[in-house]
Amino acid sequence: MSTRTKTLGVAAAIAAIAVAIPTAVQAYADPVTAPTDTAAPTAPEAPVTSVSQLPDPQGPGCDAYKAQVPGGAGSFMGMGSQVASAAIASNPDLSTFSSAISGKLNPAVNIVSVLDGGPYVVFAPTNEAFAKLDEATLATLKNDPTVLLPTLFYHMVLGYLGPQNVAGKMPTQDGRLVTVTGKGGDVKINDTAKVVCAYSAKGAYIYMIDTVLTPPAADTTTSTTPSTSSTETTTSTSAAPSTSAEPTSSEAPATTTATTAAPATTTKAPGA
Repeated sequence: MSTRTKTLGVAAAIAAIAVAIPTAVQAYADPVTAPTDTAAPTAPEAPVTSVSQLPDPQGPGCDAYKAQVPGGAGSFMGMGSQVASAAIASNPDLSTFSSAISGKLNPAVNIVSVLDGGPYVVFAPTNEAFAKLDEATLATLKNDPTVLLPTLFYHMVLGYLGPQNVAGKMPTQDGRLVTVTGKGGDVKINDTAKVVCAYSAKGAYIYMIDTVLTPPAADTTTSTTPSTSSTETTTSTSAAPSTSAEPTSSEAPATTTATTAAPATTTKAPGA
């Protein structure tokens, strides 16, 4: 009898251990799977779409362009997979604008890295738009980086907006406002430039326009800029003797045109 009792006791103990082991393992294993949400949030960017999912180009001139460039890098399909500067360079109707943004029109101004660091809405004047400029204006753009740079920046708006939702008043890269009206295939900028065709690129929405935009009150650009950099002017006043002793500030490196505008204001400060 005692032997049978011992046998039953051992069997019961083994059964208890068999039940306890999985429970213990489960209890130990559960906490390990808790931290599952470790992915860092990503910053909002232009939607990444495959070439087959590109939005349809919109505008009265899109069909004519498609017939002119049915395939290759300059086609809507080809430009859809390229960054903004490449999608502009591949477009034969935007060759002058491409020269302006890449330093070919004026070696002192190259904004390709800015443009490709978007997303940007780009209002890109066509070759015909540049041809409408008078010779004096075109010569100024070619020779004066302090005019060309803000003009180019006035054609850029941070964001990725298609023709259906681009309407509104918004700040440009230059800081001044641009007003867009209409939607779809009928869009105007500042009531002066009409969109010929709008198409998507990688990180940009490019609007081919029939008129070069002129920043409002362009002559007062330098008087507007100092208000935003008043601390710079104050700082430079402490170093006033050195700035007043630099007559060559007009020959400041033109690669950063924004800096060429700042010295011009600083030189006024010592005389004030």
